[in-house]
Amino acid sequence: MIENIAYIVIGITLLMWSADRFTDGAAAIARNLGVSRLIVGLTIVAIGSSAPEIFVSILDSFKTCTPENPDCGPEVAIGNALGSNITNIALVLGITALVRPLMIHSGLLRREIPILFLSAIAAFLFFLDLRLSHWEGFILLTGLVLYFFWLVRMGIQSRKDHDPMVDELIEELPEGMPTGKAVFWVLLGLVLLVGSSKLLIVGASGIALTFGVSETVIGLTIVALGTSLPELGASVASVLKNEHEIAIGNVIGSNIFNLLGVLGIPAAIAAPAIESKILYIDYPLMLGLIIAMAVMSYGFRGAGKINRIEGAILVAVFLGYYIVRFFVL
Repeated sequence: MIENIAYIVIGITLLMWSADRFTDGAAAIARNLGVSRLIVGLTIVAIGSSAPEIFVSILDSFKTCTPENPDCGPEVAIGNALGSNITNIALVLGITALVRPLMIHSGLLRREIPILFLSAIAAFLFFLDLRLSHWEGFILLTGLVLYFFWLVRMGIQSRKDHDPMVDELIEELPEGMPTGKAVFWVLLGLVLLVGSSKLLIVGASGIALTFGVSETVIGLTIVALGTSLPELGASVASVLKNEHEIAIGNVIGSNIFNLLGVLGIPAAIAAPAIESKILYIDYPLMLGLIIAMAVMSYGFRGAGKINRIEGAILVAVFLGYYIVRFFVL
């Protein structure tokens, strides 16, 4: 038990640190090769912020079954994708709004919310037969590629219109780094991302066996919380600097990435089965939170706003969900 907890703590800590190093190095290499700051911010940095979920998904899809768990599959990855979305909205946005109410003016964010809805609907349709097929995984991953093309195109247009989120994103990019140092951080970050993901999966599987719950539940709760910590730190730091659009942009972009990429990877590799409880517990909550976020942030009569009361409600939903999911259902 203690050993598994240590694996999880060390894995999460290394995941966060190595994801930052990997992202900084990759962004610096792209900039040194002449890629624009806008494209680097909208693609490489966005992918890097979801690196913990990506590598957990990949490693979990290739894990080896044991005699104690002969029917293993990428259950942690599936739970992590949905659980991270729930955590991003309920905990990350909730705590961020408690720190400072969020004001949203970005037109790009308003255009991303419908894409998040479409991604969620696609995931639900694929869940209905309680299995993600290889083809469904490829469809989700293709959707992710198309999303990035769309995001860059809209980002270029939004920069011309001085969209506040795009302006803030470019200002937040790190300064130049020598190519040699950047390559070193990319390689080191990549090695540590693989190793820390493996530690986290081993610890999560051990905790699941100890408590007699499924690995999906562990992915929905403990692993999702750990892999969402970078979004929490980034969003709180952004709102303290009055960069409100980046704070909520981190959440929306990460949720789209989770639905298309983090779900798509295990589907394409392993075609996993889906727990039936996901259809009537976790997915409805995730969709309800997406709707709530859209209503709060859309700004039908001007700027959108998520105030402290709404933030407190979101955090309360998060705590209630974790208690029910881990200890009751």
